[in-house]
Amino acid sequence: MTIRIMIAEDERLAREELIYLLQQEEDIELVATATNGRELLELVEQNEPDVVFLDVKMPELEGTQAARMLASRKQQPLIVFCTAHEEFAVDAFRLYAVDYVLKPFEPKRIQETLQRIRERLAKAKTEQTAPAKRTKLLVEENNRLVVIDPTTIVYAVREERFVQIHTQNDAYTTRMTLTQLTEKLQAYDFFRTHKSYLVNLQYVSELTPWFNGAYNLMLKGDNRIRIPVSRTSAKDLLRRLEE
Repeated sequence: MTIRIMIAEDERLAREELIYLLQQEEDIELVATATNGRELLELVEQNEPDVVFLDVKMPELEGTQAARMLASRKQQPLIVFCTAHEEFAVDAFRLYAVDYVLKPFEPKRIQETLQRIRERLAKAKTEQTAPAKRTKLLVEENNRLVVIDPTTIVYAVREERFVQIHTQNDAYTTRMTLTQLTEKLQAYDFFRTHKSYLVNLQYVSELTPWFNGAYNLMLKGDNRIRIPVSRTSAKDLLRRLEE
């Protein structure tokens, strides 16, 4: 993903130094530079940057004022404040800046800031493309339609040609396949621990080693239920539980 960056800095040497450091990164595109706050606002409208490196003290319109005005835009860029005064850090984060960097710029510190920007943009992109959570799940059982709150589903298991959906208080048998159910619940915190099991990770209490890298999973409130976790799924499951 290419990151479009603007620089608003009235000091020539600081501006050139920052341009040089940013140009070392393959995923960075410098779209424009501004030397005062008014010019910055105009160039943001023209270029739609993802990020603005914004000097705190600038002619005509200070960086903090410009940041407040940019925050009112529908497509607001991420802000990184540039300052020679470390005590401005608290104010920077109060204005929802993604970071602040001190002048003179240190290459390692700029790298840290860019990594933070990458993570923030990646998270925003994921949230935009994430499927919307359905508040109700419609399940056909024995010639009737049952409405289930997805958050109450503890686990589901495939039994021959049917799938049993176990909620906190009930169990339902449906002809829906486990794959179909998984797709319907992808916006929630469900995980396919085994080809025959789908589990709501919110109800997991512990994992115990089984054999050959496999595990048994136990659920909150009912230690009698042990759900198998296949060896091929174990690593991904442990990673999900650590998130």
